[in-house]
Amino acid sequence: MVAAQGAARILVASNRGPVTYAVDEPGGELRSRRGGGGLVSGLSAIGPDAGAVWVCAALGDGDREAVRRGVHEPGSRMIAIDPEVFAAAYNGIANSVLWFVHHLLYQTPFEPVFDEDFRGRWAAYETYNTAFADALAEEAAEGAHVLVQDYHLALVPTLLRERRPDLRIGHFSHTPWAPPDYYRLLPDDVAAGVLEGILGADRAAFLTRRWADAFADCCVRVLGATLSADGREVTHRGRTTRLGVHGLGADGDFLRERAHRPDVADRIARLRAETGADRRLIVRVDRTELSKNIVRGLLAYRQLLRERPQWRGKVVHVAFAYPSRQDLAVYREYTEQVARLAEEINAEFGAPDWQPVLLKVDDDFARSLAAYRLADVALVNPIRDGMNLVAKEVPVVSDHGVALVLSREAGAFEELGEDALVVNPYDIRETAAALHTALTLPDADRAARTKRLADAATALPPSRWFLDQLHALED
Repeated sequence: MVAAQGAARILVASNRGPVTYAVDEPGGELRSRRGGGGLVSGLSAIGPDAGAVWVCAALGDGDREAVRRGVHEPGSRMIAIDPEVFAAAYNGIANSVLWFVHHLLYQTPFEPVFDEDFRGRWAAYETYNTAFADALAEEAAEGAHVLVQDYHLALVPTLLRERRPDLRIGHFSHTPWAPPDYYRLLPDDVAAGVLEGILGADRAAFLTRRWADAFADCCVRVLGATLSADGREVTHRGRTTRLGVHGLGADGDFLRERAHRPDVADRIARLRAETGADRRLIVRVDRTELSKNIVRGLLAYRQLLRERPQWRGKVVHVAFAYPSRQDLAVYREYTEQVARLAEEINAEFGAPDWQPVLLKVDDDFARSLAAYRLADVALVNPIRDGMNLVAKEVPVVSDHGVALVLSREAGAFEELGEDALVVNPYDIRETAAALHTALTLPDADRAARTKRLADAATALPPSRWFLDQLHALED
């Protein structure tokens, strides 16, 4: 039965919303900070009169206090989920199970272990998804279009369809999708539940055709679903879900403007003072996320210096590795390992006037843009990545041309592979050789590659990426 209580004609659902709140001490006033990213750009593209609402979770104490006080950003609804339920769903399932499965991160002799503690966390994940489905059902006007985002909310489409069969529902996966044999590490009922959750959508979309095909394969192998001859539709239990691909690109206009503000010029001067004015720069900008493969990148750089002594004193590896998910022990340990390895390389090769690795672990967007502009080589070598926008952003703002060393396991490989130096992310020797090739590319070749990379990177900016999903759902 349709119970259209709300008036929203377009809805977006995601774990993180457009604004986060903090409580100032000692006065207790709420302070808000607006976020960025493709969804923010996308929603702004549809205009203020579209009747859009963004449903998101309260992530911390400040957000929960905002909900308690009834404070919210216009066009948004924040859900205050019990902190223990949220932690179990977000860290216990989304980030420690689904993320690990899709990025192939488990050390299978030891993990995963799906015991009774896991079952408690899975129940929390179901509760969390149900809260989103309830909120969306309340906010949506009759026949509204709903775009559900990512692995945090895999169960929402079916839960929402049970409540509001009149809605047009889409789900978008920002991660890779695991191949069937690896996906089936999950308990059978959980593996089926995630797939069936997404198949409640009219349309399920992915960043690349590879990830869409892997999802379809899982539906066939795990559920016994039927796949259309063109591989674009999955039918299960009498319902058909269309599959789509939208490769999120970089926001070129924003990046070029932002990269030439005074604070970036200041960071450029500081970086040059730290690295030396004439040295070549191998740049990486990443969170210390296990899938980003920072450790193997450092090992490849160490091998370059060992095998190619001509680069000693002439190149600096600028590694901006911003801490991620530090509430999980495995991420804290990984961050520490990155720092230790950088110290070892500096101890082995460093000289009074040369520090081989410049590691920064505090987040500074202006400094990242400065590194983008100065980079001679961009190293993007994830084990597995849904897309990887850094690979797209660096060529867009490069001052003098950049060579991109790119993992074949990054989603961006589909669009950028022809003009990148492509590597197997596990192969240290190959990656070291690619770094050498990148450093020695002729200027004309580097410039031509950079232009083609930038054109490909900006072909589908965030606003169009969002609108394409919306229009496809309308069709």
